[in-house]
Amino acid sequence: MAIMRRAERSALRSNPRRCGAVLLAAAILGAPLQAQAQQPQSAPEARVIVTGEGSVTVPPDYAQIRSGVTTRANTARAATDANSKLMAAVTAALLDAGVAQKDIQTSQFSVQPIYVQQTNAEAKLTGFSVSNQISVDIRQLDKLGEVLDRLVTAGATDVGNIAFLHADTSKVLDQAREGAIADARRKAEIYAHAAGVNLGGVTWITEEPAYQPPLPMGAMRAAAPASVPIAVGQDTLQVRVTVGFDIAH
Repeated sequence: MAIMRRAERSALRSNPRRCGAVLLAAAILGAPLQAQAQQPQSAPEARVIVTGEGSVTVPPDYAQIRSGVTTRANTARAATDANSKLMAAVTAALLDAGVAQKDIQTSQFSVQPIYVQQTNAEAKLTGFSVSNQISVDIRQLDKLGEVLDRLVTAGATDVGNIAFLHADTSKVLDQAREGAIADARRKAEIYAHAAGVNLGGVTWITEEPAYQPPLPMGAMRAAAPASVPIAVGQDTLQVRVTVGFDIAH
């Protein structure tokens, strides 16, 4: 307790009621401090935290390509008319190759003026460029080379950006997830055995975003090849998880 000055002690002796109030306040203020000092600190929860990895190698289900036509003319109308005529032929070639109409989608259409910079003069408008690009899903991968040939023959000026994809990525990744959890448990059991403890149940799981769709192949300018060899190959889809296990007591 704090040491009171002589005048304060004298005042308290002359006023017993005030003295009782002071003692009660001191007891109330001191109680939380005493309880806090006596409360034991809880130990951190014991856990085994490991990272598990799983992967599945599967062939792609379909391919997505980008194709289109770029035309130039003196006027925007002439460039657009020429572009529309060629695009009609490109679309017809895709349909003839067995591509469904729902798998053909316009991805970009633009009309741009063409200027030529002249010496010591303002740029001169010389014509217009019209570009019509489409995205095409090829469900029959064995016909991919044939489809590319047909596009070039029909008049496509831009062909390429090939990406091999999977129709149901989640289903394939689920197999990799099961493998990642099994890998995490295997590692946790090794650590628990080496440390002389018993492994408990799983307390939490986090998945790291590891899978990324494959990057498309670069576009190529149309050049009327006799045949386009395409290697489909296989993709490896990976999953990485971090798992926390309790230690059994």
